[in-house]
Amino acid sequence: MRLRDLREDMDLTQSELALYLHIKQNTYSQYENGQRQIPLDQLISLAKYYKTSTDYILGLTDIKKPYPKK
Repeated sequence: MRLRDLREDMDLTQSELALYLHIKQNTYSQYENGQRQIPLDQLISLAKYYKTSTDYILGLTDIKKPYPKK
C-alpha cells in the first residue's frame, strides 16, 4: 500500500491521520506497515482525503487521479 508515501507527500504525521480516522496512532502505523488490514470505510475515507482512488492506495493502479463521479 502507498499510505506512507501519500502521508509523507503531504507532510502529515501518523498521529494526524489517526486523529482524522478516529483511531490510535499505533493502529494507523500497522496499516502502513501491512501488519493490519485497513477497514473498507477507512480506506474510502483516506482515498477521499488524498483525492485519489482506493485502487491507487492498494497498488492496483499507478494512476493517482481519482475516478470520475457518477
